[in-house]
Amino acid sequence: MPANLRLVKASPARVLVPVRGGRKSNKALGRVRKHLTPEEVERLEKVVKRNRNGTRDWLLIHMAARHGFRASEIVNLKRCDIDLDRGRMQVRRLKGGQATVHPLDGPTLRALRQLYRETGDTLYVFVSERGGPMAREAFQRLVERAGQAAGLDFAVHPHMLRHACGYRLANEGKDAFAIQGWLGHQSLGMTKGYCALAADRFKDW
Repeated sequence: MPANLRLVKASPARVLVPVRGGRKSNKALGRVRKHLTPEEVERLEKVVKRNRNGTRDWLLIHMAARHGFRASEIVNLKRCDIDLDRGRMQVRRLKGGQATVHPLDGPTLRALRQLYRETGDTLYVFVSERGGPMAREAFQRLVERAGQAAGLDFAVHPHMLRHACGYRLANEGKDAFAIQGWLGHQSLGMTKGYCALAADRFKDW
């Protein structure tokens, strides 16, 4: 480790921050990471597949990270918002965000069909074992437990999956306007942070 860097433990993740003048300081001068990497998302997906409701739990993690859902948005997702035949989904955003239509990838479509067979006829996509809509708090606990089971050494919360979506798109070279539309941001200013901090955006230049 370089001499001018020191490992500081912060919540929700540990970050390397510069130490000015070589003096010890308890104040973190760098930003705390608020997102998950694609590899960390895959680790969460892998561990939740072993859950009793593995199909449902995998879909919750996968779709939140791929489509940038907030916790309240994904637990309120209804079957009528999803067109399995056309492979499309109506995404309704909270906090005044813009509604959009997203394409669904093959693994998501296959898992959704399996989930529908397992849960029968329900209004909401994600339901509890009693058949009612899944609570936001239940999704939060699911993500927290998945982070622990995956061996991540920092606390994981659902909004990190939304941020993971934004950073992944930026690192894939998507422009800020496209990311704004995908995440339903009201203004471009809310999106620019993903592009500014994307580590891989210049890798092919």
